[in-house]
Amino acid sequence: MIIYTPPKPADHLPIIDLTNAFSGGQNSARAVAWEIHKACRETGFFYVSGHGVSKELMDLQLAWTSRLFDLSMDEKMAMDFSQSPRRLGYEPALRQILDEGSAPDLKESYMYNRPLDPAGADMAQNFWPATLPGFREQMHAYHAEVGRLALSLMGLVALSLDLPREHFTNCFTGGNFSVRLLRYAPQTVTGPLNQLGAGAHTDWGAITLLLQDQNGGLEVKTAGDQWIKATPVAGTFVVNLGDLVRRWTNDLYQSTLHRVLNNASGRNRHSVASFFSPRPDVEVSCLPTCRGEAALYETCTVGEHMKEMARRTYALA
Repeated sequence: MIIYTPPKPADHLPIIDLTNAFSGGQNSARAVAWEIHKACRETGFFYVSGHGVSKELMDLQLAWTSRLFDLSMDEKMAMDFSQSPRRLGYEPALRQILDEGSAPDLKESYMYNRPLDPAGADMAQNFWPATLPGFREQMHAYHAEVGRLALSLMGLVALSLDLPREHFTNCFTGGNFSVRLLRYAPQTVTGPLNQLGAGAHTDWGAITLLLQDQNGGLEVKTAGDQWIKATPVAGTFVVNLGDLVRRWTNDLYQSTLHRVLNNASGRNRHSVASFFSPRPDVEVSCLPTCRGEAALYETCTVGEHMKEMARRTYALA
């Protein structure tokens, strides 16, 4: 259990403008990649602007997220994720424990998964709300745009490691990625047994792109062992590295603890987390530019890693 202590105000999560990485030449892209390199080593967290996803689409996604969670509990439980072998659909509060030893998280969520290729077919296991017309189309549109951005970011991560920009492309070809909608009820103080909206954890995959509303609540642990607030910045995504990148880079890059306590606004907090990971069959081992004296992790497949992390967080046998 990681006992809750109040965070300090955010003071050094960088905002990285991606504009030149998309519209400039190779030197411009490398300059942006260097900023990413520094952020990945120092905190594993940064904001991105100039990303090409429209503000209209981002605002619509948050609005649809609120509408979904405003449905009745009966309507939401008709999409109960326990009916899905891939844990897709609606997950009520108190089902997940992200910080081992703490009380279950207070968040509600809805998980959606689709092939990275926008032309691919829907996952058969996705659940859709029967009384919310237009929701499916919004999810498709958002997923396609964020998938494009995530693949571009992985190209910049490759450049930041002195690898070809397309180094990771094949790892994601033919794969899927998930979008998780989240609602955190207001919480003035920590609950019994260190209960938070989301307990301290690292993400499991490669990178996460987070769209958050203006209510705040996300907190990040720095390399200096201090918790800071990831204050919402309009028009940006928060990007953080997952455990797979840490394994790939032999701990050169950080997969950083973070948590959520919605204790500032008195309102529901909404966010949309897009989890970008390679295909399950991809083997993850130390990258050639990151080898030190020895590899710190044994080679594993993405599928093996994800299965083990799900076992831990849902207390599966």
